[in-house]
Amino acid sequence: MRIPQPRSLMGQMLLAVAIALLLVQGLSSFLIYKAQREAYETGMINVAAFRLIVDTRGPGAFSRHNHSPDRSAIGNPPPRAFPLEISNQSPIEQNEQRDAHAEQRLRDVLADQNFPQSEIVIVHRAVAKDPVARNSALRRAARHKLGADAISGMMESHVLVVGVRPLNQQDWLIARVRSPRAVNILLMPLVLQTLLIYAVLVGAVALILRRITRPLAALTRRVERFAATPDAEGQIVPSGPDDMHRLIVAHNAMEARIAAMLDEKNVMLGAIGHDLKTPLAALRVRIESVEDETERARMAATIEDIVRTLDDILSLARVGRPADPRERTELSALVASVVEEYEDMGEPVELGDTKRIVLELRPTWLRRALRNLISNALRYGQTARVSLAREGPSAVVLIEDDGPGIPAGQIEDMMNPFTRGDPSRNSATGGAGLGLALARAIADQHGGALTLANRLSATGEIEGLTARLEIPV
Repeated sequence: MRIPQPRSLMGQMLLAVAIALLLVQGLSSFLIYKAQREAYETGMINVAAFRLIVDTRGPGAFSRHNHSPDRSAIGNPPPRAFPLEISNQSPIEQNEQRDAHAEQRLRDVLADQNFPQSEIVIVHRAVAKDPVARNSALRRAARHKLGADAISGMMESHVLVVGVRPLNQQDWLIARVRSPRAVNILLMPLVLQTLLIYAVLVGAVALILRRITRPLAALTRRVERFAATPDAEGQIVPSGPDDMHRLIVAHNAMEARIAAMLDEKNVMLGAIGHDLKTPLAALRVRIESVEDETERARMAATIEDIVRTLDDILSLARVGRPADPRERTELSALVASVVEEYEDMGEPVELGDTKRIVLELRPTWLRRALRNLISNALRYGQTARVSLAREGPSAVVLIEDDGPGIPAGQIEDMMNPFTRGDPSRNSATGGAGLGLALARAIADQHGGALTLANRLSATGEIEGLTARLEIPV
């Protein structure tokens, strides 16, 4: 199973820093915990050693051995919690695990105090499983009139059971030292300390990253807006660190340059369109003097083709930067009105299922895209069926025909400018190959998409082509 990762720059940087801090702080906490646990266990061993050495109730062999323990080496003892026990049996029980490390440390402490060489056994045991410790705890509970919860807590605590038997003796001197689990004493403070440090450091890093990424997020939104509507208005104010400040300044300059170039392009295209349409209009007048009616009709058709192609080229050049604003429009009514235009001309265009969808769009441009798609369907498929539905966050217009379709490898190329399904450029099958390119550009202008797909029969044969125009609601 793959763990999901944040997609934003701030999230990824914060995750990397958080993981690094967690590893470093975790290692530091482990080393501190280990050192404190060693010190804690050393203290318990020293307490046990002190009781074994100074207790006057030990066996005769112990009392005959006169020595004075070095209190600076083993520390001052706490009040006794459990009595010492003399037994002829080892304190270890079946299935109990000896603490070899603690045994070696106690052996070293006793050797430093000139204690007779002895066999040593140390085990950790719950109070409830040790008869001496359990009875002592019950007596204490009765003396202090403790409740059931307090007694249960005492039984769940642990004792360090230390058994020492000199090599020339038969009896064991057994001492018990209250030994709450080191994990209960040391681990919780370390966990709280780690979480506190972790929260402070991650919070500080988050504030720094937020200061860095906030201008970057604003720049990203600005780039997305400029990509949809190339307009130099609304540029963001440079802010953030010096590198980010310089990036925003450079981007604003680039936007201004691009906007100026687009303005120059529009002016140039307008001039070209005006200069070309004027002589074309003069030609329309002059061909009226041609006596041959057939020749006059051919010349007029040629002029109309030139004008139509010129309009398509100018529209395709201007579609990326439309001058008209978006309007709140009922898309189903717009689609129905375009279909009615073809029905009034007697064209076989059928309006299928539609759904009322209201959204903001540029009606003039979208009408142009629908006309291009329907005309393309009529040109190659002789019929056109138009429907409108809503799929998730998008309104989807489908235009279907019963034509020969498009070879799978050429579908994408067909939406490029000046690409036609009929390479002969027969006037009966269309113009310069700009209709689909213009329709796709208009879909992109609205943040949508245009896709073409062949409609297949049950046997795998092509039954027609479906143009799918998606517009975000």
